[in-house]
Amino acid sequence: MSKTVGDNAPFGADSPFFRIIKKGLDGLVDGEDYFDLLAEDVVFEYVISVPGYPERVEGRQGIIDLYSGYGDYMRLHGADNLRIHRDPETSVVVLEYEVHGTSVRTGRPYDNRFVSVVTVKDRKVVHWRDYLDPVAVFDAAGWPQGRHA
Repeated sequence: MSKTVGDNAPFGADSPFFRIIKKGLDGLVDGEDYFDLLAEDVVFEYVISVPGYPERVEGRQGIIDLYSGYGDYMRLHGADNLRIHRDPETSVVVLEYEVHGTSVRTGRPYDNRFVSVVTVKDRKVVHWRDYLDPVAVFDAAGWPQGRHA
């Protein structure tokens, strides 16, 4: 199975996204790239997202498929402002972070903030609940027409 996603492999070991997630989950998970961190039966929930994006995806392959075209839309060049909140009793980690890049289609900057609530079991992510700023996606994509960041 190929795990390369898009032309710039935004989820590979050298990607800003993977590095910030790996730092946030340091010592809790194993994996060579983002997808390796996920259990086969992982469940993702996108609580605050953008229209047309799924609310729930089940399974690592489902996540790989979902992100398969990511590099065709966004190029990430940085990730920062990581805040980590861990609850060792429940194996839940809350990650607050920002990603920075450029929309491939519009050339506009992409700067987004995330809150990811991650549950870990047996050194793999078993559940991921994501919250993002949809307006940041709209601004980078140039939607609606005429809206300027």
